[in-house]
Amino acid sequence: MPVNGLMATLGSEVRARRASLSLSQQDLADLAGVSERFVRFVETGKSTVQLEPLLAVLDTLGLELSLRQAGLPAASEIASESAP
Repeated sequence: MPVNGLMATLGSEVRARRASLSLSQQDLADLAGVSERFVRFVETGKSTVQLEPLLAVLDTLGLELSLRQAGLPAASEIASESAP
């Protein structure tokens, strides 16, 4: 998935989770220790947001970011399949 598509998806998820918690962008920013502008950038899918503040926003919302190799199972999936 291209970076812009990934960030747009991430932004939509952040916006939906924030709304489900009835938080304003400013509320989320205050809780995560970032600026309201940063929250706006995340929610609009800006592709150049910094990772550390992004992780703070996700943590505040009870979300996490995970990575795996595209098209292949994650290492944790492989490990669980081979465990007795």
